[in-house]
Amino acid sequence: MSCCAFCISNLAFKIYALTTKTKKIGVWAATSLVLGNMIGSGVFLLPASLAVYGGISVFGWMVSSLGALLLAKVFSTLSKNFPKAGGPYAYTRMGFGDFPAFLVAWGYWISICATNAAITVALLSYLTVFFPTLSGNAPLSIGIGLALIWLLTWVNNRGVATASWVQLITTILKVVPLMLIALIGIFYLEPSHFQPFNISEESNTSAIIATATLTLFAYLGIECATIPADNIKDPTTTIPKATNWGTWAAIAIYILGSVAVMGIIPPEILQNSEAPFADAAAVIWGEAGRYFVAIGAIISTFGALNGWILMQGQVPLAAANDKLFPVFFARLNQHGSPAPGIILSSILVSFLMAMNYSKSFIKAFEFMILLATLTVLVPYLFSTATHILFAIQPKQYAQNKFTWVVGLLAFLFSMLAVVGSGEEVVFWGFLLLMSGIPFYVWLKRGAGLDV
Repeated sequence: MSCCAFCISNLAFKIYALTTKTKKIGVWAATSLVLGNMIGSGVFLLPASLAVYGGISVFGWMVSSLGALLLAKVFSTLSKNFPKAGGPYAYTRMGFGDFPAFLVAWGYWISICATNAAITVALLSYLTVFFPTLSGNAPLSIGIGLALIWLLTWVNNRGVATASWVQLITTILKVVPLMLIALIGIFYLEPSHFQPFNISEESNTSAIIATATLTLFAYLGIECATIPADNIKDPTTTIPKATNWGTWAAIAIYILGSVAVMGIIPPEILQNSEAPFADAAAVIWGEAGRYFVAIGAIISTFGALNGWILMQGQVPLAAANDKLFPVFFARLNQHGSPAPGIILSSILVSFLMAMNYSKSFIKAFEFMILLATLTVLVPYLFSTATHILFAIQPKQYAQNKFTWVVGLLAFLFSMLAVVGSGEEVVFWGFLLLMSGIPFYVWLKRGAGLDV
């Protein structure tokens, strides 16, 4: 452990020195941004949700992983040819113009703020393992939550280089417990836990579709390296590498970890587990293992919160530079960070996080998170559509005859994710996106129209 800690610390100082000197982030830090933003708190709970289906859920993981690889290929191709800050927003604007791009930026920004509030609440829930008094003390929980939000707001206001250093270290630390369970858990697998292979009352096809829908949300964040493109060293090569490496790493961790947990814990027990990975660790290492994984979960949510706070400043910045968001979001501090936009966003995050502790708002808050998830999928749809549009126009970027097919399959995967959100969520998500139209009209006032 001491040797591992020394290696991590040594790597941290090297990365920090390099990123501070260059003010841009390299391939490892960019990869950690992708991987760290994808792996949040959800992966620690997914095995329990999948347990009602049994071992067939592994095929669900494979379907969603294939979709993730398709999206990674789309974003890699787009970023290689158009390394523009803003990621999905920038691609949508190139392909379809200002209004769709505004909708993408609007929905993405609101989604990030709501997601950060939810991540903070999840982090506080894991802290109750070590500080049980937090469970029934709302003022104390809110105070600690605010402290965490504003600590990472300060980190991100120090510039992308500092934020990426924090992201790299937290990603390494969060992956360690998950990979240990995935690799060591192989020796504790009980084959009978996978029999029958499908324990649900649904057909095999229905069970695979259901588990694919559950797991595909674990890959949200795959686009994160494309967003701060102006702050990435050699973006045409670094972003594709980071996107692909981060996606493959997440696939390995998700599938191996889920198989290990299902093989260690009987399905009838796993279905009711509130901390599947912690319970699996307890089987391997005893009660100390439970605390070890709880620490990993805390680090995981802390790292995800850091990465998404970085995103909450970058997307509005790109839109503001194109005059599609208020100029307020385009102002940079002495570290080159969009501090006003990050601070305003963190104020909204703080409000949403505190609102969660008002019992009368809990259900509304949970529903709002579902809407936020849907608004993340909208940029995927527009980005894949832009990819297809460019693929059928040979002058846009180099491609082979299958380039548009990849885009089409990625588009269909994104549509599957939208369908999996449910009719009610899609309905309210549409209204959420349309609520931004008055702001677009206000921004465009006096611009004139071509008739």
